[in-house]
Amino acid sequence: MPFPDFDPVLIQIGPFAIRWYALAYVAGILLGWRYAATILRKASLWTRRPAPMTTVQLDDLILWITLGVILGGRLGHTLFYMPDLIWRDPLEILKVWHGGMSFHGGALGVLLALILFAWRNRLDVLQLGDVVAAATPIGLFFGRIANFINGELWGRPTTAPWGIVFPGAGLLPRHPSQLYEAALEGLGLFLLLAWAVWGRKWTNRRGVIMGLFIAGYGVIRISLENVREPDAYMPHFPLGLTMGMMLSAPMVIAGLLLIWRGLKAPLPPELPAQPAQAAGASPREADEPA
Repeated sequence: MPFPDFDPVLIQIGPFAIRWYALAYVAGILLGWRYAATILRKASLWTRRPAPMTTVQLDDLILWITLGVILGGRLGHTLFYMPDLIWRDPLEILKVWHGGMSFHGGALGVLLALILFAWRNRLDVLQLGDVVAAATPIGLFFGRIANFINGELWGRPTTAPWGIVFPGAGLLPRHPSQLYEAALEGLGLFLLLAWAVWGRKWTNRRGVIMGLFIAGYGVIRISLENVREPDAYMPHFPLGLTMGMMLSAPMVIAGLLLIWRGLKAPLPPELPAQPAQAAGASPREADEPA
């Protein structure tokens, strides 16, 4: 089937353009922010450990995460996929509006932001990671949809009836791998983590939700790399490996270790019942002086 006639630019006002890709980042951050705040406010999720931060602290953390995503994503794309930019055109690295973002680089940027934020505010970095991880698939979903609208990161040639002929990708129908990733990395991981948060209440087990996200993303990404077309400028790695596979394999190992560690550790005793809280306040906020 032909590629839908999408315009990657939503609104153009002179030299200023609002692109769907930028809106995807905004939507992912804002909706993820609200979802994380909902998790923090729900006292029934924090019966054995207090919520790791207040919603006011979450508001501050969002700025750190946003910087981690943008800077880490851009630097990761440069180091993992186009290292020649460092000596060929270093100023191009700063031009994020030209595109080129790496999930793995963004993930490392967010991890560094979490570590620094936790250290500065004396918070539990694993519990912070659990809350952030639960909301991250929202951003992944919108980001992959934006990749599809942009007609980029297409899949390998296919004879499947839903194959799409992407502009600039030749005449052969290809897997819409961006939509596969939106479904699995976005919706699938979101539902898995929602089950862990709301069903199993693993918010009381440090690092398990973050481990589920890390390992789950790694498994999904490695699987989908088999139908995703590698970037043309990347070298051919042995055994059919791709850069995405090699970067995702350590995620699976690290995620499984976090899950094992969190489930093995004994649960602390039940917390005393929380006093009545003002609407919209987290458990910690309710105890803070006005």
